[in-house]
Amino acid sequence: MTVLRTQLSGLARRPARLLLTGLAMLVASFVVYGTVLAQYSTARTVVDGLSGTPEAADVVVGSWDRPVPATAVDRIRALPGVAEVIGRAYVGFSLRAPAGSYLTVGADPGSGPLAMARLVEGAYPDAPREIALSRRTADWFGIPIGGTVVATPDGEGKGEPVKLTVTGVVEDSNGGAGWAYTTDRLLGALRPVTEYSQAEVRLEPGGTIGQVRDAVGDAATVETGALVREQEATEAASGVKLIFALVGIFVAIAVAAAALVATSTFRIVFAQRMRQLALLRAVGAGRGAIVRALAVEGALTGFVAGVAGVLSAYAFGRALPAVLRAFGVAVADPGTPVGPAIAVVIGCVLVTLLAVLAPAGSASRVSPLEALRAASTTGARSGIGVGRAILGGLLAAGAVLLAAALVAALPGPDAQNYDPAPVMFGVVLSSTLAFFALVALGPVLLGPVLRLVGWPLRRAGALGRLAVGGVGGAPRRAAAVSVVVALGVAMISGGLVMAESLRRMADRELTAMAPADFRMNPSGGAVPAAVVDQVRKRSEVTGVATFRTAEVRIVGTEDLTVRVVDLDPGKLREDLRLDAVDGSLDDLGPGRVALARYVAEPDHIRVGDKIQLATAGRTLSLRVAATLESGPLDAAAMVDPADLDRLGVAATPTGLLANAARAGDDGRDSARSALQSAAAGVDGLAVEVLADQRDDFNAQLDALLGIAVGLMGLTVLIAVVGVGSTTALSVVERIREAGLLRAIGLARGGLRAMLTTEAALYGVLGSVLGLALGIPYAGLMVAAMGENVPLELPAGQLVLTVLALTGLTALAGVLPARRAAKVSPMAAIAQDG
Repeated sequence: MTVLRTQLSGLARRPARLLLTGLAMLVASFVVYGTVLAQYSTARTVVDGLSGTPEAADVVVGSWDRPVPATAVDRIRALPGVAEVIGRAYVGFSLRAPAGSYLTVGADPGSGPLAMARLVEGAYPDAPREIALSRRTADWFGIPIGGTVVATPDGEGKGEPVKLTVTGVVEDSNGGAGWAYTTDRLLGALRPVTEYSQAEVRLEPGGTIGQVRDAVGDAATVETGALVREQEATEAASGVKLIFALVGIFVAIAVAAAALVATSTFRIVFAQRMRQLALLRAVGAGRGAIVRALAVEGALTGFVAGVAGVLSAYAFGRALPAVLRAFGVAVADPGTPVGPAIAVVIGCVLVTLLAVLAPAGSASRVSPLEALRAASTTGARSGIGVGRAILGGLLAAGAVLLAAALVAALPGPDAQNYDPAPVMFGVVLSSTLAFFALVALGPVLLGPVLRLVGWPLRRAGALGRLAVGGVGGAPRRAAAVSVVVALGVAMISGGLVMAESLRRMADRELTAMAPADFRMNPSGGAVPAAVVDQVRKRSEVTGVATFRTAEVRIVGTEDLTVRVVDLDPGKLREDLRLDAVDGSLDDLGPGRVALARYVAEPDHIRVGDKIQLATAGRTLSLRVAATLESGPLDAAAMVDPADLDRLGVAATPTGLLANAARAGDDGRDSARSALQSAAAGVDGLAVEVLADQRDDFNAQLDALLGIAVGLMGLTVLIAVVGVGSTTALSVVERIREAGLLRAIGLARGGLRAMLTTEAALYGVLGSVLGLALGIPYAGLMVAAMGENVPLELPAGQLVLTVLALTGLTALAGVLPARRAAKVSPMAAIAQDG
């Protein structure tokens, strides 16, 4: 108890030191509880407003797994206490234009309390074969009000085509393109409706659910609207839980990083009190008593840090929704989840307790003779023990051997039925082993890396040599902090490499899907020559290119039928040029063909091979000039126009591509109006806005990648906090050193620069180690995906990451450096810890 009282009284005298010791855990507890509050807020927002049944629906009849017969809906309509009934049903159509498009027509009243689609332009359908398009569908497909689409009422393209007239545009909750609406009665004119997936009933005053149950009988389920909305919202909220489960992985990594920082911090704190601990040993304190006292100190630090982090997160979490609502963003309050708050505090105490055990064990082994030293600290250990070296070597060997096995298991160009999951899991396991090997061997690896990155500083002058010497003088401390920085850099650099690689693959797919801003699609036949001439004359558009498509057979491949196109890749906009996976599109010409990879690989067709294309009565032999990730415009092959002529395909174009002459939304709107004006009067000729599809996909991809990189940045935040606290504590430890430097002539500015440079060196060391760890494993993960994802190294982003992290770690050392510079040289030299 005497030892414990001594340690606690020391904490009471120096609360700032306790704050610095627990700062990383405070940030970690803030992040964890903040994530909990974000989950509660998101789930409540979903439950409050994102169910799929209108608020006005008093009764819901039927469900997706047990639909309601149309006859039952008619009986409900005839009830005296029923104000309105809507039967929900959906009919799918294949569209002739835009080619390959699919349209789902749903039943909705279009107005009134039960409407899920709200009219924003034109009129809602009131006659058979009239539809209202969702805004996204109208924009993507380029179909104006008053326009028509030719549709086939089944996905096989075998039904009787119908002509649908667009009467209006609506806002809906589906979000994607391909949706249209009409009333439930008019939907029956498109296809006979014998049952509805769900019927929603709005009752008049005096109407009861019992009446509806009597009318339906055993034909379908009957529930209150409130119950169904709650069930829908709960199901939607389960998706929120899955998302936050993934977020929890990154939060757990951040907590592990905080534990490493806390371990390093405790080592520094205990090293500063070595003389005090030696005095306790000299007066009879045992090693066990010292370990218990230091463990209690660690637990108390974790408790204070956890409470402070939880309270800070709670204040921020309650204030943020109010701020967002002030800007028109509907976000629910997270409430006050007491249970998770207690769990976070307890977890913070346990993690901190685990972090303090190893430093406490080392501190307890201090010799009583250390009390005779004049200084309060002992020399910093520069090496690692034999056991730690063996463990680190085994971990490193395991990581290398597993990585070698994974490289051998990567799919080849002709791999069939490849499952990427085991290989990707192996990459994660190997990288984890490599990181823990870095933790174990960090003090040994630090010297060579420091000599490399510190060489320019040593050449720069005395301040640089002092900064490098300050970091190298305590290699275990420097390694502990740099390893946490390395973890953050490895995650971010790996994430950036994977993001850039996935973006490159997405660009390939998007370029094939949308090789221009606009596409003109005739519902049948061809694009009239007069329309082509008119489009070429319009100043609002540029890059006009016509093309033909045809269905052909590839002879010798079980007569595989594919779509070919004679689009000239040289006429595409520079930023939308198609890339070949193998070979070159520059070699495309008469007698040559470019094949999509999914066509070439199953039959082992390679660049230079010959294939035969056949139409009715004609066969043509072509040499493969290139393979593509995906063929353009839903085609599986690209050929020269002369070869389509030889196959007997009509000379009139079946499609037209064009780009906006001016950048921005205004230029795009002007170009679309010009194209629609040129297409006016030609039955079934639609203008599809490919640029909107491309932008929408890129926006979603940017959001996902931004969230992923942001979550990885949590570890960097912990690392920067660790650098700041380590620098602050090392300043206390090195007061006499600072005073001596000041006494021999080093100015305050020079001392500040030296200590700030030391802090920046932690960032540089961590960046070098992190890049060496993150980039190879990111490349291995990209290769493990097995989708021919190209490996891209975003050099600019990686350099900016290193510079930003170096700047942040330098900034973390500014305040401690200013404090050290304010100490009087004589007072510092006279200080004894």
